[in-house]
Amino acid sequence: MERPTSLQAQAPSLTRKDFVSDQDVRWCPGCGDYAILAQVQKVMPELGIPKENIVFVSGIGCSSRFPYYMNTYGFHSIHGRAPGIATGIKASNPALSVWVITGDGDGLSIGGNHLIHALRRNVDLKIILFNNRIYGLTKGQYSPTSEFGKKTKSTPMGSIDNPIHPLCVALAAEATFVARSVDRHTEHLAATIERAARHQGSAFVEVFQNCNIFNDGAFDAFLEKPVRDDRTVVLAHGKPLIFGKERDKGIRLRGTELEVVQIGEGINEADLLVHNEHADSPNLAYMIARMEYPGYPVPLGVLRDVRKPTYEALLEGQIRTAVQRSGEGSLEALLNTGETWLID
Repeated sequence: MERPTSLQAQAPSLTRKDFVSDQDVRWCPGCGDYAILAQVQKVMPELGIPKENIVFVSGIGCSSRFPYYMNTYGFHSIHGRAPGIATGIKASNPALSVWVITGDGDGLSIGGNHLIHALRRNVDLKIILFNNRIYGLTKGQYSPTSEFGKKTKSTPMGSIDNPIHPLCVALAAEATFVARSVDRHTEHLAATIERAARHQGSAFVEVFQNCNIFNDGAFDAFLEKPVRDDRTVVLAHGKPLIFGKERDKGIRLRGTELEVVQIGEGINEADLLVHNEHADSPNLAYMIARMEYPGYPVPLGVLRDVRKPTYEALLEGQIRTAVQRSGEGSLEALLNTGETWLID
């Protein structure tokens, strides 16, 4: 069977309803997962990809029920192993649009190794990591992203683990697309998901997602409306890093450190760091991702978007070269060639 050469070949006209499955959504009322699901279903028709060419793969956790709710192909797989399974799907049929849905527990604890290698290989996967900084499905234990000192059922005296920063992990693995959005910022979330979908290569999107049962308000300190403008900075390619209710604060590079400055006190926009999401080196993007210390705004938006050959394209090239050199080959001949033994 020949593989399709284009995801959009003979794509029908679809609407959001076409991507809504017949399954009852079984998340807690008020969970941020609903907003993420709604935006993914909203974006899908805009891509022009037939439903039968789309696959959602998940691991274990609240977020991992996602494939049930998408009227596409799906795979509710093994704890932490979704990136590995998705890699196999993409390598077997590169024409498919393959998505990985994971959480801060599933993707960054037992699945951390699989996530890192999918990103470093630049497999053309769209990975959405729901980060609620808690284990929700298992009822409120601390997770790899829980803040230091977090009191939970499994850390009654406070966590003594330093939290993992998902964006930093993705950038360190050289992911070619790295972004962050928020469940409640629906327009920003939809735009971020669409950009990830259209990226050729590994696309990693962290979404701050509220667990209103076990970690309600985890992000209120910087996302609540009264403080949001002063505590977050929205990244835009080619634009200086400016934030604040009065748009009077900025970020500049001073030596090897980022510094928060007040605009107008001997400093103007020309002095600020201009965001370049297309920079080949992830160094500055990594520095921006680390802006979660007191006094720094939390970055939202696309941190990195670069183009490199994808894993499956390189793999296909090797297969073509091997076939040209040695012919189509035979599985039967392969199994009966080389060091074989006959056991009486």
